[in-house]
Amino acid sequence: PCWPAGAPRGNRHTIYGGSEESPGWCRIGSSAMLNSKMDSGGSAENDFPSVDATSTFPPSHSTYDPTKVADADGYVQMEDGDAGRDPGDRGYAPSIASSIMTAEGLADRPGFLIICAVVLIGDMNRGVLFPIMWPLVEELGGNTVWLGYAVGAFSFGRIIASPSLGKMSIEKGYSKTLVMSTSIMLIGCLMFAQVVRVQSLLFLLFSQIILGIGSATLGVTRAYVAEITATRQRTTYIAFLTAVQYGGFTVTPIFGALFTYVLYGKSYEFGFLIFDQYSMAAYFMGMLCIGTLCLLLSCFQSRHRTKPGPKSKKSSRRLEQDEVANRITYCNLTVYNAALLGCMLLNVSTKGSIGSFETMGVSFAETHFGLSPALAGLIVSCNGVVGVCSLLGMGYLGRFLTDIQMIIGGISVCAIGIISFAPLTSVDMGANNATIHYILGIFMIYGVGYPIGHTAVIGLFSKVVGRRPQGTLQGYFASAGSLARILFPVMSGYIAHYDDITTVFVVLFINLLISNIFVAMSSKTLTTLSI
Repeated sequence: PCWPAGAPRGNRHTIYGGSEESPGWCRIGSSAMLNSKMDSGGSAENDFPSVDATSTFPPSHSTYDPTKVADADGYVQMEDGDAGRDPGDRGYAPSIASSIMTAEGLADRPGFLIICAVVLIGDMNRGVLFPIMWPLVEELGGNTVWLGYAVGAFSFGRIIASPSLGKMSIEKGYSKTLVMSTSIMLIGCLMFAQVVRVQSLLFLLFSQIILGIGSATLGVTRAYVAEITATRQRTTYIAFLTAVQYGGFTVTPIFGALFTYVLYGKSYEFGFLIFDQYSMAAYFMGMLCIGTLCLLLSCFQSRHRTKPGPKSKKSSRRLEQDEVANRITYCNLTVYNAALLGCMLLNVSTKGSIGSFETMGVSFAETHFGLSPALAGLIVSCNGVVGVCSLLGMGYLGRFLTDIQMIIGGISVCAIGIISFAPLTSVDMGANNATIHYILGIFMIYGVGYPIGHTAVIGLFSKVVGRRPQGTLQGYFASAGSLARILFPVMSGYIAHYDDITTVFVVLFINLLISNIFVAMSSKTLTTLSI
């Protein structure tokens, strides 16, 4: 244990992540634990300082400083963001999106909008390319196994880059991190545009990895949003950011479908550039990357973290949470660490399921419903719009349901939509499956089940983390989701190739069923740690 000069050794409290009593001041790795003054316990009138409409950055309660980074060897006291607060007070958020918008607003509204643009183009790389990926793999001589590799390569890039970018955002600031990642994304777009000219499946995988590295900023962007918002508003803005992300990969397939429809069977060459249904999607994304780079370089301010002031005494509710969090489970993990791991596994389960359907969706629409890639992409896009509306309406839904209930409900709807496809046979076998079945199934998966269930998982994880610095953990959380987008698509590709695509749906249904059982069994502990 370690204490700063003058700190009383008797003032100790339990720290999450270990079973022993620790001092109120502690060193965490090589960087200081950084928290915001705005969530400190104290008098009721000082709990949430206001930020007026013309406030300058950083506000008095921010942990940012525009000039310097906190000493890597600094010490920061653990926070109690809920000290003295009554769960019945106005503004207390029992669920993911029920935080009440107040006069405090955002500490940096232009920065938040630019962050939304970064998140949007990052997931548009999946969305716009969704309708063209299967035709492109076929043209290059690949099968469903190669399709799984192509989709998984994008997530592989995210896995290897997310932790590094999260660390870089703390050491170098958000601006430099996002400029670098967006520049890498632009390079990936230009490489993808040349896949048809190169005529190589390996080159396709490599370009997908570069795109994944460039878009591996989910942890960075969520940490930024957590930093510029008050606690009771934070989940509302994170839910909005998730809506932008979800719209990026579910609504924007309409652009890929449009390029496929207009340029199908056509190709134009100008020097080393080739314009066809595949490359136009990449050039379109490249132009968006250039626009986002201009915003980052001209309007986005570089910010760093600094050490906040001393914190007040913990509330009785926080002390109760600490006592529960530090209990040792049968697998020799603290309850807190086990809860974080469980939330990450839920992220793997939900993202993996949607990743598998993202991989097989177009080929399934072709083989079992006789739909063209353009029409399949249009159906997914329309239901993606419904999904975005579901996310924006979660604040109202949160008045009646907790995060746990929304997770179970969302996963259940998604699972029902997936298993409804399992009994179907292919068109080649004489089946005449109704298109409305495909539309309703996609509606349950993309329009209701996944957006609500998965976003509630994100909110639950953020609440379990609490007032600790979220950048690193959010990076690992994002990497877990990216890992799922590798394993599940590859698994789906092999199952569809060697058995049948409907078997994939049975496996995904069982996966989601097990996830719901875990949430139901752990609901009491998760609720205690997240309130």
